[in-house]
Parts: sequence; structure tokens; C-alpha cells
Amino acid sequence: MSAADPLPALLIAVPVVILACQAAGAVFRRFGQPPVVGEIVTGIVLGPSLLGWVSPGAQSWLFPDAVLPFTSVLGQLGLLSFMFLVGLELDLGTLRGHSRIALAVSQGGMLLPLALGALLALGMYGQLAPDGVGRLPFVLFIAVAMSITAFPVLARILIDRGLYGTPLGALAMACAAVDDVTAWCLLAVVVALASAGSPLDAATTAALALAFAAFMLYAVRPLLARWEARAGKANDAMVLVALFSGLSLSALATDAIGVHALFGAFLFGVVTPRGARRIEVSAARLRAVAVPVLLPLFFVHTGLRTDIEALAADPVQWLWAGAVLGVAVLGKWGGAAGAARACGRPWREALSIGALMNCRGLTELVVLNIGLELGVIGPELFTMLVLMALITTAVTSPAVSRLNPATNPRTATLEPIPVAAPSRS
Repeated sequence: MSAADPLPALLIAVPVVILACQAAGAVFRRFGQPPVVGEIVTGIVLGPSLLGWVSPGAQSWLFPDAVLPFTSVLGQLGLLSFMFLVGLELDLGTLRGHSRIALAVSQGGMLLPLALGALLALGMYGQLAPDGVGRLPFVLFIAVAMSITAFPVLARILIDRGLYGTPLGALAMACAAVDDVTAWCLLAVVVALASAGSPLDAATTAALALAFAAFMLYAVRPLLARWEARAGKANDAMVLVALFSGLSLSALATDAIGVHALFGAFLFGVVTPRGARRIEVSAARLRAVAVPVLLPLFFVHTGLRTDIEALAADPVQWLWAGAVLGVAVLGKWGGAAGAARACGRPWREALSIGALMNCRGLTELVVLNIGLELGVIGPELFTMLVLMALITTAVTSPAVSRLNPATNPRTATLEPIPVAAPSRS
């Protein structure tokens, strides 16, 4: 292969990554895990933690320096498409009928991990924060990273366990929806603080981001609704082109503002009309390419940045890794379960909600990569947080199954969620 032409190497790396992720996802699914666990493990295995440690030459051959920018860009395109799909599937209508308990549980599942994460970050700032990063962005980022819930993975677990249509599943989805919106708003603040050169710059970035969000909600959303009403005259290919162009332009806008392109793709998904046949068909086609073909390149991109061997050389690093995992589980699982129990839910259901909210999955990896790219966290802390994301995601399915051993699509009989009285505000 010519060093000047990266195409042959790319044509080797891409199918290897796709097939490896598909195979690992299928294997882990047989053990009751969501496929994302296998995909995260594949990314780590192909990185310096295993392949680069066992055979550095093989890793260099599979991922030569000339190919990495291309795999990274392809993975980012898959990630932008995925974030659009997350926004499209984020239905705050799930709050109807039980908004108060959902808000209370989601707040408990956010506030405790935010507080514990901030305390942990203050303790690790002197040792693990990169040179030059401010204390406030570092503390806020770790706090947000501790409070993430993977909305798409949670939905997949609920479907696999036969809980999606149950009261428990509805409550968990409502809480995760609120968490997702809150976490992305907080992360936008962190990105603005980390990217800005001064408090005035950060305030300007935040104001521009809010103005853009308002523009999307109150100007673009009605335009899309009118366009969707006439989309029956357009063929499916044109609808798909329009959606991908829209998410790309929205991502470009937020990237120019300074709050990362992913926010734009997510926001475009939020304002895109739901339920229309052509939009659903186009979204399914986009998912069919982005998730199995492009997104695995993002997992490998993450795996190449994850170096477990670097932690092995220093026992203190493993102590910090254990602290990260402990705070993450105690904050998210404990906070959500405690809030659910305080709202009158039975212990079994409260612990099930806590376990589901503790699932971090791909959403956590997205957040961590943003932090690493901004320089808010360093490689060592990035590796610790990736391991935390993997472990918390992997324990979700077994925990939910253990807490709900008799639940399947036909026998789910959890107590109903009390319907909240209409708010007067």
C-alpha cells in the first residue's frame, strides 16, 4: 500500500471495524447485554489497551496514521446522524400523566451525581486535570459526566426485557428524557466555558446558543411542520437528503457558535416532526447506514484513545478509577432510586429505576470525547471514565433482570404510576 494513498488502508480498516463490532454485539446480546457493550469492548480491544499492547505492529498496520483522519471523520458523520436520531426519538410526551414523579426522580438522579461528581473533581483536580484547564470547567465537566443516562440504550434494554410498555418502562423513559435534555444543556455550558477566552466570551457563546435554540424551536420547527405536510409529494430519497442536509447545517451552526456540532444535530432531531411516514422511512434508512456502518468507527476512535496499560503502571490511578466508578454508581443509581422511593414507589421498582438511570452507554462516550477534544480532561482520566461507562452499562441488564425476574412482554404487572393532577402554573 502506498503511503501517499490512504484508500487501500481505509478499505481494510473500515470492514474490519464494522465486522468486529457486529460480531461482538451479537455475542454480547446472547449474554443478555445490549450490543453497545460489545461495540465499546471492540473499540478498546483494537486500541492500545490490547492490540497495541500485544502487537503494536499489527495495530499500526490496521490503523496507520494516514488513515486515522478519515476514520475519524466517517465516525463523526455517524455520530452526528446518531445524535439527530436521538433527538428525533426524544419524546417529552412521555411525561404526560406522571410529570411530577418523573421530574422528581430525574432531579434526584441528576442532583446527587452532580454534587458527588463536583466533590470528586475538586479532589482530583491537582493530580488529573490537564495543565492550563480551569478549575470550574473541570469540576463542571466531571459533574456532568457523572450524571449522564444513555436514553437510546435504556430504551433498547427495556424492549429486550419486556418492560418498554409497562409503567416502570414509561417512568424510566420519562426520567431519561428529562435527564438527557438537562445534561446536554449543562454540557453546552461547560463547552462554552472551556472554549471561551474570558467570562464575557462564555456569556456571549451561551447567549448565541440560546438564541439559536429559540430560532430552531420557534422558526424552523413550524417550517418543518409545513414542509412535512407537503412531503407526500416528494420521493423518499429527497426527504432523506433534506433531513441529512438539515442536520449538517444545524451542526455547522452550533460548531460556529462554539458549543460543538453534536448539539446542532441533536437539536435538529428535536424540532423535526414525528409520525410522518416519509420522515420515519428516511430516519430508518439513515439509521440503517449510520449505526451499523459509520458509528463503529467512532467506537474505535474512542478505543484508540483509551489506554488501560497506562493505568496499570500506577496503582494510585486505579484507586482514582475505583473512586470514579463508586461515585458514578452511588450518585446515579442511589439518587434516582432514593428519589423514586421518596415518591412512594416500592423498593423493587425504585431500585429498578435507579439501575436503568445508571446506564451510560454511547451517550457517555460522546460526552467524554468532547471533554478530551476540548482539553478539559487528560488521557488517564478519559480511560477511567470510559471504563466507568462500560461497567455501568454492562451491569444494567443483569440488575434489571434480577430485580424483575418474572417480567416479560406478556407478564409485566408492575404497580401503576399515579397520575399527577394538572399543574396550575
